[in-house]
Amino acid sequence: MSKIKISLLIFIIIFLVDQAVKFGFANNDWNVEGPVMSLHLVYNKGVAFSMFSFLQEYLKYIQLLLVVAVLIYLYKNPEVFKQYYIAIGLVFAGGLSNILDRFTYGGVVDYFYWHYGFEFAIFNFADVIIDLGVVLILYKQYQIYKEEKKEKELKS
Repeated sequence: MSKIKISLLIFIIIFLVDQAVKFGFANNDWNVEGPVMSLHLVYNKGVAFSMFSFLQEYLKYIQLLLVVAVLIYLYKNPEVFKQYYIAIGLVFAGGLSNILDRFTYGGVVDYFYWHYGFEFAIFNFADVIIDLGVVLILYKQYQIYKEEKKEKELKS
């Protein structure tokens, strides 16, 4: 299977699962209180930790422009896609799912609420997937760094 097909398959599966869960939270009473973590529906009008919520109505368009810019970059630099195709599929799935929420619900549908020991921001599955994609990119960058360092040492 080609890298584009794998990335597209990852994108479709993650996007559909995330949207199905968000639909359930937005249209049903799925709130559950737990001792460590709760499921509680919240609409985030900003980005991480509700930053930039003052841009509320414009944020979805700004984010779409960023997606288009990244797509153009990837089109002009196909070697980047080939190297990070799994991470790109994950980040795009989570990011575009959250952007769709802004158009559909007026804000991102968040529902995981950690409150044991400390209170943490409310987040969703797409946020976790985006974080996973970023971790994969950082890991790959670290591997490249180690290889380049090893090559420099051999040349010295």
